[in-house]
Amino acid sequence: MLRTRASPVASDRERDTRQTPAINNRELVAVSVQGQIAHPVGRASPYRIGYDGIARVLPGTGGIVLNRRIGDLCVGLAGDHIEPGVALHNNQREIVGPRDGPNNALITYACVGNQARVVSGPCAGRVGLVTGKHGGVNHVLADFPTDVLERLRIGDRIQIRSLGQGLRLLRYPLVEVLNCAPSLLARWGLLERDGQLQVPVTHFVPSQLMGSGLGKNTAWRGDYDIQLADRATRQRYRLGSLRFGDLVAICNADVRHGPSFRRRRVAIGVIVHGDSTVSGHGPGVTPLLTGPLSVLRPVRDSRANIANIFNVRPLEAPTQRPTLADRDRRRRNELRSATSTRVPEIAG
Repeated sequence: MLRTRASPVASDRERDTRQTPAINNRELVAVSVQGQIAHPVGRASPYRIGYDGIARVLPGTGGIVLNRRIGDLCVGLAGDHIEPGVALHNNQREIVGPRDGPNNALITYACVGNQARVVSGPCAGRVGLVTGKHGGVNHVLADFPTDVLERLRIGDRIQIRSLGQGLRLLRYPLVEVLNCAPSLLARWGLLERDGQLQVPVTHFVPSQLMGSGLGKNTAWRGDYDIQLADRATRQRYRLGSLRFGDLVAICNADVRHGPSFRRRRVAIGVIVHGDSTVSGHGPGVTPLLTGPLSVLRPVRDSRANIANIFNVRPLEAPTQRPTLADRDRRRRNELRSATSTRVPEIAG
């Protein structure tokens, strides 16, 4: 598989001014939270009905994904909502609060860029990285080296040093931070220039493509999906080259109080799960920053992926891939062409 890591292209002057924007670091509170590696959950029917009307049986959410990690392409896989690395869920019960209170805390407190440490099983002591949150199934996702993924077990406990809830940018009060660890801000390559915060992203996504996840009143506990069913729009915005861990800008979007359409605003987030053939679904984005375009300015950079930012692993080349539905349609057309020759009748 071809992989590439592009060399930095910023000028010396830009490198001198790239810095972590001033944050309220002294106010932040670090809290340990914990989850167990979640087993995949099967539905009553094994089939998923795609927006193309085709029924498919595919791997989905949960478990330990062994051969897909941050930095890998997430479109065109023979899977549905694939969660790279490890999916975490807290199954404990408390005598106070709601039945799912511990998992609500896990998915709220954990921030992208937090440290995740294995605390049980054969890989105890190994360290990974929180890479996102997947709403609906309510999983926190974490990346570990491949040799660790191979040895981890369903049910092993992962403890996260959560830090980032309540984070504010002191010089940019109109920009809101969600789900983002201070360590990610420090490494991202943000550039302060002329009163604006310039943020590297790999893709620009029009808000009209956003689907599943709309209707929530908070963006702290999950993601919302990029619909890729329209081929022309997907190709125009190069969305077939999306990778797990890519940092992307959703244009004309506001996620301060849940995801919504808002002109002249932008939401910037990270791709956390893979594509889907189900109507309204696609690669998921966990929001990290949101604000007016007059202050928060995304700039294109093909290296803006958390695998590169945290020096986890090389990035797969951002080549355009067809979706699974497009690939299956092409195969059906080829099959029809191959069988279109009239078969002569056998004389009786």
